Amino acid sequence: MDVILLQLLNGLDKGGAYALIALGLTLTFGTLGIVNFAHGALFMLGAFCAVTLKSLLNLQMVVLDPIKKTAWGTPLEIKTPYVEKWFGEFGSVLLEYSVPLSILLAIPIMLLIGVAIERGLIKHFYKRPHADQILVTFGLAIVMQEIVKSIFGANPIPQPAPEIFAGSADVGAWFGMNAGAVVYPWWRMVYLGFSAIIIAGVFSFLQFTTFGMVVRAGMADRETVGLMGIDIDRRFTIVFGLAAIVAGMAGVMYTPILSPDYHMGMDFLVLSFVVVVVGGMGSLPGAVAAGFLLGILQSFASLNEVKNIFPGIDQIIIYLVVVVTLLVRPRGLMGRKGVMES
Repeated sequence: MDVILLQLLNGLDKGGAYALIALGLTLTFGTLGIVNFAHGALFMLGAFCAVTLKSLLNLQMVVLDPIKKTAWGTPLEIKTPYVEKWFGEFGSVLLEYSVPLSILLAIPIMLLIGVAIERGLIKHFYKRPHADQILVTFGLAIVMQEIVKSIFGANPIPQPAPEIFAGSADVGAWFGMNAGAVVYPWWRMVYLGFSAIIIAGVFSFLQFTTFGMVVRAGMADRETVGLMGIDIDRRFTIVFGLAAIVAGMAGVMYTPILSPDYHMGMDFLVLSFVVVVVGGMGSLPGAVAAGFLLGILQSFASLNEVKNIFPGIDQIIIYLVVVVTLLVRPRGLMGRKGVMES
């Protein structure tokens, strides 16, 4: 029972990341009909928003201590972050919670980046073949990777979680198991809860707001909505920005789990595209359901008992699922009829 619970938590944790990125991919495909291979790079840019804020908050002033000396007899340098010098204990809190605070930086930056990409590049490829869209957006992703690499370097940059979430929770005790039977990192549980909140927020926005209802109508029949005098293109531009924000926030909160590097977005992009295909191209519920489903499958496939029987199954299980899905149900679990079907 303890092994099952632990693998279930691992799967939900991975699935949350897959679902958030796949949600943004599905938004852009469902509204704009664009296959956006640069979406993983937006996840990476969000992660580096956290790196940037941490670096800014860690800017230090250096004061020479006239009394204390180094081993070489020179005055000892005392380094104090400016935020602690200016704001005291509140500055220390800002440093401690730099990762969640980075969301406040990521939202406007990712919105601007998303709108700029859509207006400057993507809009010229709406009616072009998907192959052209893939080539252009993949090239854009490479450009963004290289820019980040030139600024931050090629090595991963660790981002610690706030100290209050640094340990592990005794999850097993919550379910009546022996103490220590199932422990799980607090921050991974925070990320799972964060994923659920963002997913619920996006669905609520699309379901219960006038803007969201117009977008959903446009996804179903763009021409009819346009004939009603509604500027659907402007709304779709905002949706692209919204998808960029979701990817960016997912990247920000994932930094304590996986240290950011310039290539992390591409790793998640491939898996998230698999999630989109399995869930159904253009289906938001399908993207979320498939994200969590494949995360759980991958987690259980990583058990030693399973790998002893099927060596390497944890590395290929997701791709086996997508092959079976395309053969049996090409439109995916919840995709619209006719999508990806001949």
